[in-house]
Amino acid sequence: MRVFVTGGTGLIGSAVVAELLGNGHTVLALARSGASAQAASAAGAEPIRGGLADLDVLRAGAARADGVIHLAFANDFSSPEALANAVAEESAALATLGEALIGSDRPFVACSGTPAVPGRASTEADSTPTEGPVGGRGRAVTGVLGLASRGVRSSAVRLPRTVHNEGTGGFAGVLTGIARQSGVSGYPGDGTQRWPAVHALDAAVLFRLALEQAEACTAWHAVADEGDQVRDIAAVIGRRLGLPVESVPVQTYGPLGVIFAADQPSTSTHTRQALGWEPKHPSLLEDLENIQP
Repeated sequence: MRVFVTGGTGLIGSAVVAELLGNGHTVLALARSGASAQAASAAGAEPIRGGLADLDVLRAGAARADGVIHLAFANDFSSPEALANAVAEESAALATLGEALIGSDRPFVACSGTPAVPGRASTEADSTPTEGPVGGRGRAVTGVLGLASRGVRSSAVRLPRTVHNEGTGGFAGVLTGIARQSGVSGYPGDGTQRWPAVHALDAAVLFRLALEQAEACTAWHAVADEGDQVRDIAAVIGRRLGLPVESVPVQTYGPLGVIFAADQPSTSTHTRQALGWEPKHPSLLEDLENIQP
Protein backbone atom coordinates (compact mmCIF):
# COMPACT_ATOMS: atom_id res chain seq x y z
CA MET A 1 0.00 0.00 0.00
CA ARG A 2 0.88 3.65 -0.30
CA VAL A 3 0.39 4.88 3.28
CA PHE A 4 -0.01 8.50 4.38
CA VAL A 5 1.55 8.88 7.84
CA THR A 6 1.23 11.91 10.10
CA GLY A 7 3.92 12.29 12.75
CA GLY A 8 6.22 10.08 10.74
CA THR A 9 9.50 11.52 12.04
CA GLY A 10 8.78 11.31 15.77
CA LEU A 11 9.87 8.60 18.20
CA ILE A 12 6.97 6.34 17.26
CA GLY A 13 6.44 7.56 13.73
CA SER A 14 10.00 6.96 12.59
CA ALA A 15 9.70 3.36 13.80
CA VAL A 16 6.35 2.98 12.00
CA VAL A 17 7.75 4.37 8.74
CA ALA A 18 10.70 1.96 8.89
CA GLU A 19 8.36 -0.94 9.65
CA LEU A 20 6.11 -0.08 6.71
CA LEU A 21 8.98 0.35 4.27
CA GLY A 22 10.57 -2.86 5.47
CA ASN A 23 7.39 -4.77 4.68
CA GLY A 24 6.80 -3.64 1.13
CA HIS A 25 4.70 -0.53 1.63
CA THR A 26 5.51 2.98 0.40
CA VAL A 27 5.08 6.01 2.63
CA LEU A 28 3.91 9.59 2.23
CA ALA A 29 5.02 11.41 5.39
CA LEU A 30 3.56 14.68 6.63
CA ALA A 31 6.52 16.96 7.36
CA ARG A 32 5.99 20.14 9.36
CA SER A 33 9.52 21.53 8.85
CA GLY A 34 12.43 21.32 6.49
CA ALA A 35 14.29 19.16 9.00
CA SER A 36 11.34 16.77 9.19
CA ALA A 37 11.16 16.63 5.40
CA GLN A 38 14.85 15.77 5.22
CA ALA A 39 14.43 13.08 7.88
CA ALA A 40 11.47 11.57 6.02
CA SER A 41 13.41 11.52 2.75
CA ALA A 42 16.44 9.97 4.42
CA ALA A 43 14.21 7.23 5.82
CA GLY A 44 12.90 6.43 2.35
CA ALA A 45 9.52 8.18 2.54
CA GLU A 46 8.12 10.91 0.31
CA PRO A 47 7.66 14.05 2.42
CA ILE A 48 4.51 16.15 2.13
CA ARG A 49 5.10 19.58 3.63
CA GLY A 50 2.53 20.74 6.16
CA GLY A 51 1.27 20.37 9.71
CA LEU A 52 -1.88 19.11 11.40
CA ALA A 53 -3.50 22.52 11.01
CA ASP A 54 -3.09 22.42 7.22
CA LEU A 55 -6.35 20.66 6.45
CA ASP A 56 -6.07 20.95 2.67
CA VAL A 57 -2.68 19.23 2.83
CA LEU A 58 -4.20 16.43 4.91
CA ARG A 59 -7.01 15.96 2.39
CA ALA A 60 -4.53 15.80 -0.47
CA GLY A 61 -2.33 13.30 1.35
CA ALA A 62 -5.26 11.03 2.16
CA ALA A 63 -6.50 11.25 -1.44
CA ARG A 64 -3.16 9.93 -2.71
CA ALA A 65 -2.99 7.05 -0.24
CA ASP A 66 -4.32 3.51 0.03
CA GLY A 67 -4.42 3.92 3.81
CA VAL A 68 -3.70 6.42 6.58
CA ILE A 69 -1.89 6.12 9.92
CA HIS A 70 -2.24 9.08 12.27
CA LEU A 71 0.44 9.67 14.93
CA ALA A 72 1.05 13.44 15.04
CA PHE A 73 0.27 15.49 18.15
CA ALA A 74 1.57 18.85 19.35
CA ASN A 75 2.66 17.39 22.74
CA ASP A 76 2.40 20.79 24.41
CA PHE A 77 1.61 20.08 28.06
CA SER A 78 2.87 23.42 29.37
CA SER A 79 -0.59 24.60 30.46
CA PRO A 80 -4.21 23.46 30.33
CA GLU A 81 -4.83 25.95 27.54
CA ALA A 82 -1.91 24.70 25.45
CA LEU A 83 -3.05 21.12 25.89
CA ALA A 84 -6.62 22.02 24.93
CA ASN A 85 -5.34 23.74 21.78
CA ALA A 86 -3.30 20.67 20.83
CA VAL A 87 -6.33 18.42 21.32
CA ALA A 88 -8.52 20.71 19.23
CA GLU A 89 -5.96 20.79 16.42
CA GLU A 90 -5.72 17.00 16.37
CA SER A 91 -9.50 16.59 16.48
CA ALA A 92 -9.96 18.77 13.40
CA ALA A 93 -7.19 16.85 11.61
CA LEU A 94 -8.77 13.47 12.38
CA ALA A 95 -12.17 14.66 11.18
CA THR A 96 -10.61 15.94 7.95
CA LEU A 97 -8.70 12.73 7.27
CA GLY A 98 -11.77 10.65 8.01
CA GLU A 99 -13.97 12.66 5.67
CA ALA A 100 -11.45 12.16 2.87
CA LEU A 101 -11.72 8.38 3.26
CA ILE A 102 -15.51 7.99 3.48
CA GLY A 103 -16.86 5.36 1.12
CA SER A 104 -13.42 4.07 0.10
CA ASP A 105 -13.08 1.01 2.39
CA ARG A 106 -9.48 2.12 2.93
CA PRO A 107 -7.83 1.59 6.35
CA PHE A 108 -7.48 4.48 8.78
CA VAL A 109 -5.44 3.70 11.89
CA ALA A 110 -5.54 6.33 14.64
CA CYS A 111 -3.60 6.32 17.88
CA SER A 112 -5.26 6.54 21.26
CA GLY A 113 -4.36 5.80 24.87
CA THR A 114 -5.05 2.73 26.96
CA PRO A 115 -7.92 3.40 29.39
CA ALA A 116 -7.58 3.33 33.15
CA VAL A 117 -10.09 1.03 34.88
CA PRO A 118 -10.33 1.13 38.70
CA GLY A 119 -9.20 -2.08 40.35
CA ARG A 120 -7.96 -4.01 37.33
CA ALA A 121 -5.92 -3.90 34.14
CA SER A 122 -7.82 -2.47 31.18
CA THR A 123 -8.50 -4.55 28.08
CA GLU A 124 -9.37 -3.88 24.46
CA ALA A 125 -13.06 -4.29 25.37
CA ASP A 126 -13.01 -1.22 27.64
CA SER A 127 -14.21 2.09 26.26
CA THR A 128 -11.79 4.75 25.09
CA PRO A 129 -11.61 7.44 27.82
CA THR A 130 -13.44 10.61 26.80
CA GLU A 131 -13.14 12.68 29.98
CA GLY A 132 -10.23 14.39 31.74
CA PRO A 133 -7.39 16.56 30.41
CA VAL A 134 -7.03 14.58 27.18
CA GLY A 135 -10.62 13.35 26.92
CA GLY A 136 -11.02 15.27 23.68
CA ARG A 137 -8.50 12.94 22.06
CA GLY A 138 -10.66 9.99 23.05
CA ARG A 139 -13.77 11.63 21.65
CA ALA A 140 -12.00 12.30 18.35
CA VAL A 141 -10.82 8.70 18.06
CA THR A 142 -14.31 7.47 18.90
CA GLY A 143 -15.45 9.52 15.93
CA VAL A 144 -12.85 7.83 13.76
CA LEU A 145 -14.09 4.39 14.78
CA GLY A 146 -17.63 5.51 13.98
CA LEU A 147 -16.58 5.97 10.35
CA ALA A 148 -16.85 2.19 10.02
CA SER A 149 -20.52 2.74 9.17
CA ARG A 150 -19.51 5.09 6.36
CA GLY A 151 -17.14 2.89 4.41
CA VAL A 152 -13.87 3.40 6.27
CA ARG A 153 -11.91 0.47 7.75
CA SER A 154 -11.07 2.49 10.82
CA SER A 155 -9.25 1.16 13.87
CA ALA A 156 -7.36 2.51 16.87
CA VAL A 157 -4.05 1.42 18.34
CA ARG A 158 -4.11 2.37 22.00
CA LEU A 159 -0.68 3.31 23.27
CA PRO A 160 0.40 2.85 26.88
CA ARG A 161 1.75 5.65 29.08
CA THR A 162 5.32 5.14 27.92
CA VAL A 163 6.40 4.28 24.38
CA HIS A 164 10.17 4.12 24.66
CA ASN A 165 13.34 3.61 22.65
CA GLU A 166 16.92 3.90 23.91
CA GLY A 167 15.75 5.18 27.28
CA THR A 168 13.64 8.07 25.99
CA GLY A 169 9.97 8.71 25.31
CA GLY A 170 6.57 8.78 26.98
CA PHE A 171 5.74 9.47 30.61
CA ALA A 172 9.04 7.97 31.73
CA GLY A 173 10.80 10.44 29.46
CA VAL A 174 8.90 13.28 31.12
CA LEU A 175 10.06 12.01 34.53
CA THR A 176 13.63 11.95 33.23
CA GLY A 177 13.42 15.49 31.87
CA ILE A 178 12.02 16.89 35.11
CA ALA A 179 14.64 15.00 37.10
CA ARG A 180 17.43 16.59 35.06
CA GLN A 181 15.97 20.05 35.66
CA SER A 182 15.04 19.71 39.32
CA GLY A 183 17.85 17.52 40.64
CA VAL A 184 15.36 14.99 42.04
CA SER A 185 14.01 11.84 40.40
CA GLY A 186 10.43 12.26 41.53
CA TYR A 187 7.16 10.38 41.40
CA PRO A 188 3.65 11.48 42.41
CA GLY A 189 2.00 10.06 45.52
CA ASP A 190 3.46 6.88 47.00
CA GLY A 191 4.65 5.68 43.60
CA THR A 192 2.76 2.38 43.71
CA GLN A 193 0.59 3.35 40.75
CA ARG A 194 1.37 1.32 37.65
CA TRP A 195 2.04 2.54 34.12
CA PRO A 196 2.01 0.19 31.11
CA ALA A 197 4.71 0.50 28.45
CA VAL A 198 5.91 -0.71 25.06
CA HIS A 199 9.06 -0.37 22.97
CA ALA A 200 8.54 1.86 19.94
CA LEU A 201 9.75 -0.86 17.56
CA ASP A 202 7.13 -3.26 18.90
CA ALA A 203 4.41 -0.62 18.69
CA ALA A 204 5.37 -0.03 15.06
CA VAL A 205 4.68 -3.66 14.20
CA LEU A 206 1.19 -3.37 15.68
CA PHE A 207 0.42 -0.26 13.63
CA ARG A 208 1.38 -2.18 10.49
CA LEU A 209 -0.70 -5.19 11.47
CA ALA A 210 -3.72 -2.97 12.16
CA LEU A 211 -3.29 -1.30 8.78
CA GLU A 212 -3.10 -4.64 7.01
CA GLN A 213 -5.53 -6.77 8.99
CA ALA A 214 -7.76 -4.94 11.47
CA GLU A 215 -11.50 -5.05 10.91
CA ALA A 216 -13.44 -1.80 11.02
CA CYS A 217 -14.33 -0.25 14.39
CA THR A 218 -11.77 -2.22 16.40
CA ALA A 219 -9.34 -1.14 19.13
CA TRP A 220 -5.99 -2.76 19.88
CA HIS A 221 -3.56 -2.49 22.78
CA ALA A 222 0.15 -1.90 22.11
CA VAL A 223 1.03 -3.07 25.61
CA ALA A 224 4.18 -5.08 26.31
CA ASP A 225 4.63 -4.32 30.03
CA GLU A 226 1.31 -4.52 31.87
CA GLY A 227 2.38 -2.01 34.49
CA ASP A 228 5.56 -0.98 36.32
CA GLN A 229 5.24 0.90 39.59
CA VAL A 230 6.22 4.52 39.02
CA ARG A 231 8.60 4.53 41.98
CA ASP A 232 10.51 1.68 40.28
CA ILE A 233 10.72 3.75 37.09
CA ALA A 234 11.93 6.75 39.10
CA ALA A 235 14.48 4.56 40.89
CA VAL A 236 16.17 3.57 37.62
CA ILE A 237 16.14 7.18 36.43
CA GLY A 238 17.63 8.36 39.74
CA ARG A 239 20.37 5.74 39.66
CA ARG A 240 21.28 6.50 36.05
CA LEU A 241 21.41 10.25 36.73
CA GLY A 242 22.94 10.01 40.21
CA LEU A 243 19.98 11.81 41.80
CA PRO A 244 17.87 11.23 44.92
CA VAL A 245 14.52 9.48 44.42
CA GLU A 246 11.50 10.80 46.29
CA SER A 247 7.81 11.66 46.13
CA VAL A 248 6.97 15.09 44.72
CA PRO A 249 3.68 17.05 44.50
CA VAL A 250 1.26 16.09 41.76
CA GLN A 251 1.35 19.74 40.63
CA THR A 252 4.92 19.10 39.44
CA TYR A 253 3.40 17.52 36.34
CA GLY A 254 1.06 20.35 35.40
CA PRO A 255 -2.12 19.42 33.54
CA LEU A 256 -0.99 15.79 33.38
CA GLY A 257 -0.70 15.48 37.16
CA VAL A 258 -4.03 13.71 37.66
CA ILE A 259 -3.09 11.19 34.95
CA PHE A 260 0.40 10.66 36.35
CA ALA A 261 -1.06 9.86 39.77
CA ALA A 262 -3.52 7.23 38.52
CA ASP A 263 -3.05 3.47 38.65
CA GLN A 264 -3.58 2.36 35.04
CA PRO A 265 -2.25 -1.12 34.17
CA SER A 266 -3.36 -2.58 30.86
CA THR A 267 -3.20 -5.86 28.95
CA SER A 268 -2.93 -6.88 25.31
CA THR A 269 -4.08 -10.51 25.41
CA HIS A 270 -6.75 -10.08 22.73
CA THR A 271 -4.42 -8.10 20.46
CA ARG A 272 -1.76 -10.80 20.63
CA GLN A 273 -4.24 -13.57 19.93
CA ALA A 274 -6.20 -11.86 17.16
CA LEU A 275 -3.38 -10.16 15.23
CA GLY A 276 -0.45 -12.39 16.15
CA TRP A 277 1.44 -9.47 17.67
CA GLU A 278 4.31 -10.42 19.96
CA PRO A 279 6.59 -7.80 21.57
CA LYS A 280 10.26 -8.72 21.26
CA HIS A 281 12.23 -5.65 22.36
CA PRO A 282 13.49 -4.63 25.82
CA SER A 283 11.08 -3.78 28.61
CA LEU A 284 10.84 -0.24 29.94
CA LEU A 285 12.99 -0.85 33.02
CA GLU A 286 15.64 -2.52 30.85
CA ASP A 287 15.53 0.25 28.26
CA LEU A 288 15.89 2.99 30.88
CA GLU A 289 19.39 1.66 31.54
CA ASN A 290 20.30 3.54 28.33
CA ILE A 291 19.79 6.90 30.09
CA GLN A 292 23.06 8.83 30.11
CA PRO A 293 24.00 11.16 33.01
